[in-house]
Amino acid sequence: MSDKTDLPPAAQRALAEAEDRRRAAEADAQPLPVELGGRKGPEPVRYGDWEKKGLAIDF
Repeated sequence: MSDKTDLPPAAQRALAEAEDRRRAAEADAQPLPVELGGRKGPEPVRYGDWEKKGLAIDF
């Protein structure tokens, strides 16, 4: 990856703003609530498929 000082000033500002937004989002992040009676295993929404009775369904 190239050095950030090689970038134009506008790009440096954009990277700094993006880093600030990332830090703010991490500070505001809250853990997922516990699902009562839910399915076991990885979060299906995160991995993009649902599995029921051995069948994976993409939607």
